Amino acid sequence: MTDTRTIEGGAGRIESINAVTLATGDMAASLAFYQALGMRLRYGGVDARFTSLQSGTCHVNLSAALVVSAAPFPGRVIFYVDDVDAAYTKICTAGYVPETAPADAPWGERFFHIRDPSGHELSLARPLAAAGGDAVGEID
Repeated sequence: MTDTRTIEGGAGRIESINAVTLATGDMAASLAFYQALGMRLRYGGVDARFTSLQSGTCHVNLSAALVVSAAPFPGRVIFYVDDVDAAYTKICTAGYVPETAPADAPWGERFFHIRDPSGHELSLARPLAAAGGDAVGEID
């Protein structure tokens, strides 16, 4: 039996994801990649077993692993950015090759996909503006 209960509002409601922790077999390559995305080092570093990076209220933690395999599909982390096209240009200029170019999706986001050095799929996205100037799916 599937539990289909939902909780609407109220205390304890989850509003956002603060951090995602990803395994990596190459801390230096992963650290360089996330710094190229504009994240700043908060803890750890190239020789650490655990590293934490931050951009705004978003955190990515990297955990050193002896073996990392993201096949066949590791899931996807979606980062909202203020300008999808600028993020695409920035990551390409840093020498990384995204899997897709920026595109407007029918579900109301502009996005592109890229994999980090450990094979984790990332989507950098932004809600498209709806009529009246509000972003689609934006929560006040």
